[in-house]
Amino acid sequence: MTMNRQMLQGRVAIVTGAGKGLGRAWAVHLASLGASLVINNRATAGQPGGSSADSVVEEILAAGGSAVANRDSVESVDTGPRLVELALRDFGRLDIVIANAGIDRAMSFHKQSLADFEHVMEVNFFGAARLLHAAWPVLREANYGRVLVSTSTAGLYGNHGQAAYASSKAALQGLVKSLSIEGASRNIGVNSIAPYAATQLTRAAFPGEQAGRFSPGATAPLVAWLVSEQCALRGKTLVAGAGSARLVQTLEGETIVLGEDIPAAIEKLQARSCDHAPASASAEFEDFRGSL
Repeated sequence: MTMNRQMLQGRVAIVTGAGKGLGRAWAVHLASLGASLVINNRATAGQPGGSSADSVVEEILAAGGSAVANRDSVESVDTGPRLVELALRDFGRLDIVIANAGIDRAMSFHKQSLADFEHVMEVNFFGAARLLHAAWPVLREANYGRVLVSTSTAGLYGNHGQAAYASSKAALQGLVKSLSIEGASRNIGVNSIAPYAATQLTRAAFPGEQAGRFSPGATAPLVAWLVSEQCALRGKTLVAGAGSARLVQTLEGETIVLGEDIPAAIEKLQARSCDHAPASASAEFEDFRGSL
């Protein structure tokens, strides 16, 4: 599908973590396609020249777009409702929610305090969940919505030193899957993206010319399509970067009887291919029961 320069005209979007990096690139691109934006990024004490959220709003306004800033941290229990209220107050509607704000506290699990672990979960998971919980009734009432959650391959596959971060992102996968099922009857599309991009936090992972190829803006056209009316995907995760993408699937293999020799049965399971993709946990249970 060729991108229509006005494909999001009249739509209103909330983007968290939009003061820099991926969130900023996505917000600016959405605004260029006609969307009005609520730009969220927490204010940093002593930050010169105002907050990053204000800077992005100024950039959008200077380009002829429409945007307002919110400087609250997503970990606050009131931030989600405030963002929804701001969208409704200033723009009269809400169509798109992009939950992108997140932090990492990379550290081996045995060295990390439980307080640090919980803080990562609070920002990455509950910050998104509270926002979506506040927005959900509005989207249901409108019988329309597009939700995109920023996740990570760490949440899909794990990573050394990222137990907290991976756990929070894996939890978001379950939220996306469940909300996509609940939202289907109300034309609410819910998906997630696991982006690869050279940002302030990740630039060291992209040496030399790769940093340019993996710019945050390289994922923006895909994000815009995922939150557009034309997108029919539901409950999917896309790994994306450098203008490319791949689809993530959770697969299961066939059922076998374990018997008394469980190690041998597990070896047999590992040797067989996985090609079944359940539509939901309920559907998987019915399939499993039927295979016995």
